[in-house]
Amino acid sequence: MDTRNIAIIAHVDHGKTTLVDKMLRQAGAFRENQVVAERVMDSNPLERERGITILAKNTAVTWHGTKINIVDTPGHADFGGEVERILRMVDGVLLVVDAFDGPMPQTRFVLKKALDLKRRPIVVINKIDRAGADPMRVHDEVLDLLIDLEAEDELLYAIPFVYASAREGVATLDMKVTPENLEPLFETIVKSIPAPPNDTSGPFQMLVSTLDYSPYLGRLALGRIERGVVKVGQSVALLSNDPALPAETAKVTKLYTHQGLDRIEVEEAAAGDIVALAGLDGVEIGLTVCHVEHHERLEGIAVEEPTISVDFVVNNSPFAGKEGKFVTSRQLRERLYKELERNVALRVDDTDATDAWAVSGRGELHLTILMETMRREGFEFQVSRPRVILHEGPNGERLEPYEELMIDVPEEHLGVVIETLGPRRAELIDMRNPGQGMVRLRYRIPARGLFGYRSEFLTDTRGTGIMHHRFLEYGSWVGTLEGRTRGTMVSMENGTVVAFALFNLQERSTLFVKPGDPVYEGMIIGENSRPGDMDVNPTKEKKLTNMRSKSADEHVTLEPPRELTLEGALEYIEDDELIEVTPESIRLRKRMLNTIDRKKLSREAKRERERASL
Repeated sequence: MDTRNIAIIAHVDHGKTTLVDKMLRQAGAFRENQVVAERVMDSNPLERERGITILAKNTAVTWHGTKINIVDTPGHADFGGEVERILRMVDGVLLVVDAFDGPMPQTRFVLKKALDLKRRPIVVINKIDRAGADPMRVHDEVLDLLIDLEAEDELLYAIPFVYASAREGVATLDMKVTPENLEPLFETIVKSIPAPPNDTSGPFQMLVSTLDYSPYLGRLALGRIERGVVKVGQSVALLSNDPALPAETAKVTKLYTHQGLDRIEVEEAAAGDIVALAGLDGVEIGLTVCHVEHHERLEGIAVEEPTISVDFVVNNSPFAGKEGKFVTSRQLRERLYKELERNVALRVDDTDATDAWAVSGRGELHLTILMETMRREGFEFQVSRPRVILHEGPNGERLEPYEELMIDVPEEHLGVVIETLGPRRAELIDMRNPGQGMVRLRYRIPARGLFGYRSEFLTDTRGTGIMHHRFLEYGSWVGTLEGRTRGTMVSMENGTVVAFALFNLQERSTLFVKPGDPVYEGMIIGENSRPGDMDVNPTKEKKLTNMRSKSADEHVTLEPPRELTLEGALEYIEDDELIEVTPESIRLRKRMLNTIDRKKLSREAKRERERASL
């Protein structure tokens, strides 16, 4: 059967997964009466909750005798590692661009990766039915982006453009023609994307691009067969990227290809097919699987280095072990290192402390997805404030990561956004006003400058602004940046929160707790309205007397507490604070819980600063 292998790449929220949904439906992957959820490819619970794709997934459809293997990839920059390795499996890409937003930071990133690997792109300008959509403007912006990325002249003139509405399931090659279905898109894929290599006579060779796990079969190695044929029961060799390591031998016990959303068990597969192999114990991403008598390595998968790091620490708070199943250092270490098997953009390093590990990733979302997954599995742990990973320049200077920040903000909030980004050392690269009431700003900003900015940005723009960022480059260290401007309210007692105590505290703070919540000494219960931390007693009860008065019988009315999320907590905490993560709770705490010890340390630090100033 004729085959095409494609990946769908785009910026987050530009409609990749919805487009795959409609392609599956119109290609007959489901029965007519079959009930199928929206965004069926987002099968992970976290993906459904957040409305984003986190893990790349394979599917396949058959269109007029041609099998089209489709890989849906994440759109968020933090999961760029998924995109980088998936592109090795395919021969072409569908670049989906929003007809209103146009090319965004992640669009540039994924398109550059595709061009570097010589993958043939088809540009799908999506959401042509959206209010304010301007497909022809976006068409020109994509061409400008291709020129900026130094695409070959031959590609610039030959690249096909398809105009689509993924939500309606229609596409057209000409905006003057009313679209009816996705047939023009399928025809463009078959016509423009080259067929995969079909050398079936040579010895078997395949690069492992991703891993899956089956409770019955163990690890499954997924990749595209580059050469030859593989059969069930065949012995194969596993070659690592290090030529000094010896090859391992394994036997293929099961062999699968994809059709629709299902894996189809087959007896053999040939060059060009995207397959899943079972029986290869110890297989890892980037290994070459080949014929036992012909050891030829394929080029490994290179993934860009992480840019930020946090410490995962064993939970040692007074509430440790009350809510989680896995709380020991051995369990936490095993789980973190297990994550490395399929999360290629992650790094885990041991530290000098036996109960802490440095975990590095592409961004805050990349790390918080790992935290959320672990807490749902029953783990308890603590997390430190994020820090950027520094590099050393050619002359020994200190370099830090910079991000490209793109902001869409209503004109009335433009001034406050520009003013706020100034102290964060952001450099304005470009400012455009497309005339839709929204101004687009593009900044170059240190990654440190973005810590804690998202919540501030949403407040400044009354929730109407949109921001995206991606890693840009390593640049010169800009010095100390101003941190949080407000202090915290810290509990000085163990016990249960009382409404009477919170009523007296809420005028001076934004609370993180509600009546009935358990607290301990050193736990952060709210944000102070002024700089500096304040030690308070949230367990203080009202004194009972036999005298009645109007003031004593006031009705206690409390404002709802601020709900803590992992992303919000990571942005909020300072160096002397930790996040306590359990399956049921997210709490903030001071590293040093004892109130008296913290005051002593604060006085000593103040004296040191005074000595240094003299």
